[in-house]
Amino acid sequence: DGVRFSWNVWPSNRLEATRMVVPLGCTYTPLKERLDLPELCYEPVLCSRGSCKAVLNPLCQVDYRAKLWVCNFCLQRNPFPPHYQGITEQHQPAELIPNFSTIEYTVNRGAPTPLIYLFVVDTCVEEEDLQALKETLQMSLSLIPQNALVGLISFGKMVLVHELGAEGISKAFVFKGSKELNGKQIQEFLNLTPGAHASNTTNKFLQPLSKCDMSISDLIEELQPDPWPVATGKRPLRSVGVALSIAVGLLESVYVNCGARIMLFLGGPGTQGPGMIVGEDLKEAIRSHHDIDKNDAPYLKKASRFYESLAKRAAKNGHTIDIFSAALHQTGLHEMRHLTMQTGGHMVLADAFATTLFKQSYQMLFAKNDKGEHKMGFNINIEIKTTRELKVAGALGPCYSLERKTPNVSDTEIGIGGTNAWQLCSGDPTTTLAMFFEVSSQQGQPPAGGRGAIQFISQYQHISGTKRIRVTTLARHWADPIANIQQVAAGFDQEVSAALMARIAVNRNETDNDGPDVLRWLDRMLIRLCQKFGDFQKEDSNSFKFPDNFTLYPQFMFHLRRSMFLQVFNNSPDETAYYRHKLMKEDVSNSMIMIQPYLYSYSFSGPPEPVLLDSVSIVPDRILLMDTFFHIVIYHGDTIAKWIEKKYHEDPQHENFRQLLQSPVDDAQEILATRFPMPRYVNCIHGDSQSRFLFAKVNPSQTHNTMYGYSQEGSGAPVLTEDVSLQVFMEHLKKLAVANTS
Repeated sequence: DGVRFSWNVWPSNRLEATRMVVPLGCTYTPLKERLDLPELCYEPVLCSRGSCKAVLNPLCQVDYRAKLWVCNFCLQRNPFPPHYQGITEQHQPAELIPNFSTIEYTVNRGAPTPLIYLFVVDTCVEEEDLQALKETLQMSLSLIPQNALVGLISFGKMVLVHELGAEGISKAFVFKGSKELNGKQIQEFLNLTPGAHASNTTNKFLQPLSKCDMSISDLIEELQPDPWPVATGKRPLRSVGVALSIAVGLLESVYVNCGARIMLFLGGPGTQGPGMIVGEDLKEAIRSHHDIDKNDAPYLKKASRFYESLAKRAAKNGHTIDIFSAALHQTGLHEMRHLTMQTGGHMVLADAFATTLFKQSYQMLFAKNDKGEHKMGFNINIEIKTTRELKVAGALGPCYSLERKTPNVSDTEIGIGGTNAWQLCSGDPTTTLAMFFEVSSQQGQPPAGGRGAIQFISQYQHISGTKRIRVTTLARHWADPIANIQQVAAGFDQEVSAALMARIAVNRNETDNDGPDVLRWLDRMLIRLCQKFGDFQKEDSNSFKFPDNFTLYPQFMFHLRRSMFLQVFNNSPDETAYYRHKLMKEDVSNSMIMIQPYLYSYSFSGPPEPVLLDSVSIVPDRILLMDTFFHIVIYHGDTIAKWIEKKYHEDPQHENFRQLLQSPVDDAQEILATRFPMPRYVNCIHGDSQSRFLFAKVNPSQTHNTMYGYSQEGSGAPVLTEDVSLQVFMEHLKKLAVANTS
């Protein structure tokens, strides 16, 4: 169903629910690919009570004789519509069959709307890099549907809005890059008619690809590096803010609530006009985490406010903003993070437009499913219905609040709260939101009926332009956590809980901007969870035992504390923004790879096997493959490295050694070919500088302080760090959990 709960048995009253430590929540993937999903080409049947409007589902009670159904959320009795008169217990409609807890309706509401792709291209880049970008854009024109509307804006010191279909001559409207423009001014300058219908093809700037294929192809080919001279010791003047402002203004005037992507290709930081990140002088360094902490980033607040206001405008109109940043230095992703987070856009971080990482990631955006359709949906409106014992506390992810305050909305907010409905401007089959709930019943006994239910209703624009409604209805049992603590504990999902806690921690870090405080909060929550569900005798840490389905959770928290989501050391603000953006958007399995990377070992003794993410796994005669989601690292142990140096793999007598070297490379290529965005590929040997990617992630169970004779064979490799190991972390955790004072 694309839904996983942190607790699969729900505590029956509010007080006990707060004592469970990990909040009652779930991850929800609205566009999860389902081949077995029945597609119904009619409108869903809704509950007739105005304040409910839940959709008919398998949990409803049905009276087949009287042709009535009882809504399981508000208990309203509803008659079936006339075309359901033929239903019997043997001939049930698909939405009442228990196996179909998720169902999708295709509805005919108005004419299908075309998709829009608006390219916003930075020309302040090297000629070679711009050429690579132009080739990539030309290639993507063959992947975009022919009925989609396309447009082109290029920017350097000035911003050019290119006209499409101008016969025999290239025409463009030129805007000054240092002057801020509001939506009304943009409409007047470009002579746009506000509210014109989406089928309006007289717009000179956005035209169907089938009509302007040659025209836009020529315009892209004619793009040249920005002609304005750049003095020595200066940065090029780059008007990022004005270019984005015009793109948002152009779409919001004519194509409100149509699926649209503004694709920003950025080769450096904005240096003039609204949204500038850094000054023109190269003497002036771009802000670091240290500067932000010391309040020494003069452009930060103003730029962040500017991009946040643009993000709100785009999200309100249903338009997505994607950022493809390709530069060796920072480009301002930290300030622009709201643009992608609020509109559901993609963020890709590469070193240059000529790299495979950028080209392949961009191409994957247009990947197709088995039916030959692009894997994306637009304007996804998600609404949650709950039974009366549950309230909706909020959501965390790439969404925007629709501000619908209904009786099932909680006063306690987690993330984007105060509503039971959100909008994602676009999404793909892995786009996942974290949803949080609050138990509202006060009395101790489990509510009547024994089960609580939640319904997710997602309306979205399919890639074909049609409107789809996906409905998922799920129920879980209530239990009294005082009398049945084992029953509640048995329903704990440690992976989902770790993913939800990671999102809450990142959100707290973004809003409060206090890293150490967030780490202390995570530690307190972990200690409380151990005290609640651990089995121990007071003051005896050796007696501590955790139920089986809790045992990995402390380990996840240990790796989360050390991860780049919460530790900003050695990362720029842009890199931190990029890593956090991916964590807030990906599904549980990908989130777990990010929190605790996978490590596989290759040796002559057998097939590849998963090994502990620990320094003891780093042995001389093995090859390790580590997947951190953002990096794929192949590490050759000391002995293997020496054999490579002696070129044994080139000797036909050592064919098995050549195969051993090739095996992790093949597995890495498989991951690189399917993951979006494409990870960085690191191939290293023992002792070289690139091996730091592996050593920074493994649990430092052996360090330079603890290993005196670390030259002995097979004992693992020491990590040069002052960090605490997982073993020490667990010992302290047990001591604190069993202590009387805490």
